[in-house]
Amino acid sequence: MEEINPMDLLRSNLSRVRIPEPTNRIYKQECCLSFDISRSEGGLFIDMNTFLAFGKDYVVWNYEKTGNRVYLHIKQTKKLVPEDRPSKKPTLLAIGIDGGFGNNEPEYEESHSVVILPNYVALPFPSVELPEKVRLAVDAILMAEGAERKEQVAAWTADKKQISTYAMDLQQMGSVVVPPSGWKCAKCDKTENLWLNLTDGMILCGRRNWDGTGGNNHAIDHYKETGYPLAVKLGTITADLEAADVFSYPEDDSVIDPLLAQHLAYFGIDFSSLQKTEMTTAEREFDQNTNFDWNRIQESGLDVEPIFGPGYTGLVNLGNSCYMAATMQVVFSTHLFCRRYYINQSLKMAFETAPADPTVDLNMQLTKLAHGLLSGKYSVPSSEKVGAAATPVTDAKQEGIPPRMFKAVIAASHPEFSTMRQQDALEFVLHFLDQVERSNAAKPELDPSRCFKFGVEERILCPSGKVAYNKRLDYILSLNIPLHEATNKKELEAFDKIKAEKFSKGKDVSSDGIVRPRVPLEACLANFAAPEEIPEFYSSALKSKTTAIKTAGLTSFPDYLVLHMRRFVMEAGWVPKKLDVYLDVPDIIDISHMHSKGLQPGEELLPEAAPEDKAESRQPVANEEIVAQLVSMGFNQLHCQKAAIITLNAGVEEAMNWLLLHMDDPDIDAPISHGVQGAEASIDQATVDTLVSFGFQEEIAQKALKASGGDIEKATDWIFNSLNNSASYRDATTTSSNSMPSQVDTGLPDGGGRYRLFGIVSHMGTSTQCGHYVAHILKEGRWVIFNDDKVGASINPPKDMGYLYFFERING
Repeated sequence: MEEINPMDLLRSNLSRVRIPEPTNRIYKQECCLSFDISRSEGGLFIDMNTFLAFGKDYVVWNYEKTGNRVYLHIKQTKKLVPEDRPSKKPTLLAIGIDGGFGNNEPEYEESHSVVILPNYVALPFPSVELPEKVRLAVDAILMAEGAERKEQVAAWTADKKQISTYAMDLQQMGSVVVPPSGWKCAKCDKTENLWLNLTDGMILCGRRNWDGTGGNNHAIDHYKETGYPLAVKLGTITADLEAADVFSYPEDDSVIDPLLAQHLAYFGIDFSSLQKTEMTTAEREFDQNTNFDWNRIQESGLDVEPIFGPGYTGLVNLGNSCYMAATMQVVFSTHLFCRRYYINQSLKMAFETAPADPTVDLNMQLTKLAHGLLSGKYSVPSSEKVGAAATPVTDAKQEGIPPRMFKAVIAASHPEFSTMRQQDALEFVLHFLDQVERSNAAKPELDPSRCFKFGVEERILCPSGKVAYNKRLDYILSLNIPLHEATNKKELEAFDKIKAEKFSKGKDVSSDGIVRPRVPLEACLANFAAPEEIPEFYSSALKSKTTAIKTAGLTSFPDYLVLHMRRFVMEAGWVPKKLDVYLDVPDIIDISHMHSKGLQPGEELLPEAAPEDKAESRQPVANEEIVAQLVSMGFNQLHCQKAAIITLNAGVEEAMNWLLLHMDDPDIDAPISHGVQGAEASIDQATVDTLVSFGFQEEIAQKALKASGGDIEKATDWIFNSLNNSASYRDATTTSSNSMPSQVDTGLPDGGGRYRLFGIVSHMGTSTQCGHYVAHILKEGRWVIFNDDKVGASINPPKDMGYLYFFERING
């Protein structure tokens, strides 16, 4: 058989070669079926018709599926670097960019060729012998910004302080001369955390922290009285003026004062002779986190042995994506997710059933992620890679896999998860499981999300003696933390006395001396099942509103039980607070006693309400207690009533969240409408469909739109504000009946109530929207820490500091 000339073979396939347009998505950083990259052994093959990238082991599948034969092959090879080359010193507070931290990466040489399948006939590039169409296509692919890069265009760079708008024209007054040391607050005895007002030279203490430490708010109170905008923290002024902590009260942020030297000289301060004695605001926040949460949860300072192999693959942080990395490590440690997307589904099977663009197919990207995490292919020490220098095992690390395509697909129906901002791990897990359920709707028997789902039954006892039952389905059991059930009350009382003494002397308690409440997990579970009063409950038996008693239990026990600990609460004055508390969580729990009993012999159900009674029961009435608490904090009575009504009287925290979001609404002062029926009738189905397209259930979308007057943006806010403490959210997914409740939990997994702890997702930081998430997972009899791309044997897993706890049912 006569061998075909390679150039003739290429010309015969020119009709399948496309020159990319500016709008085309070009993938050239990562295989769309695996985590192979151009640095991998076989390099990357870019389909010159679809512009999708494939690794060496997978490109033939694309050829068999599409018939596309012409590919651009990109291969990167590490350059040899002299061992004595000095490391570059960071010059910029940034990560992964030129001049920043972590920029001492090895350099690579890149080679290109045009390859024709199925025999991998290669033609070198660049070459003037190649057809012009091919040369133009290759040049366009190489010059284009990759689709992966476009999706991460927001680079992770530390926030830069801005020049204050008040600095250049700051008016200074008075004749105060500030000494170089010995400072004290002009209004109290505080000698630490002192701020010099740059207008009049007043030295005053800083803000009071939520736990009573810090200052007495005299500096900010002075601003409120005078309007003098800028202050500098004494003790942070040195010859390096850029490092001084200057705060702008009207701008509510740390700022740069270009004329700081001049402003200090006005008060006789020679900055060149001063030494640093205080931490800046940012340093203090970092230090507080490092001393407690960060070191403990990340096991910093401990000799953590790195682990490699199947099931021990790290996930690269894409920029505040640790909430996704931590939760996915735990989820893919469950048997059902492992079976569905790894054992029972090969990459080829997923690709063959995927649409033309596999990067947008959730099933494909879940399979890709599962194989990346569980196969062990990418869990090898960096030193084992080609050309790498030998590294001691204890110092070795893996590169991890970047879940870019998975993040893009799972976030497509959720606007927040597509950003580079930190997110709540709880909300992400709920969204993820919902999307998995939707993607398996055609074959629910394959749906692995069912292993987390369970039924909840609420029994409502009316003063008439009659009862009603509500049922709902849930993935996660959300628990309050009853601090009054702390087991170390004596130690806490002693610590409070010590703290008060130090506070009176103007000193703070050191972080290692803090005593935190210890609350047993059993108390949190008991609190969930404890009787709870429901004010403003409309009784169809009494035909009036009254106070009913609600109790709750589970109608089924899932294969995997996830407990969400409500560590984030709101203090008076709408100040968010993270509960500084330890939880005593045993390795094995038994929740058999939490199984609901259903309608009991002798119980009489509340009668169905008459149409006119239903209308009355739906009239929006604000809970007076919630309104009173809001009004006592200085909020407008009408605004407070609206907040309580729209959040369905779910609680002060929910009403507060709504108020903070809607204080500037143009209709905030409009009278409260009682036309509930009319409001329901006015909901446009198109707006419901829009919310459903975002991934919300239709019942929830309808409820949110009714509560928000049909406004999609407000309805979306309402849903997310209701997720966490979700009395209002749960109502939307509840089947409520005054007859025997329907079996909404039919077909769910069920079994015994004994569970073993196998996963913990911990959070570090003051809010779920900032900080860092880390996972600890029990694998093969030992605890393993998954901290983004770092995987190692855990020495001291923080069982008492979890945000999400994952339990596996013990069978037999």
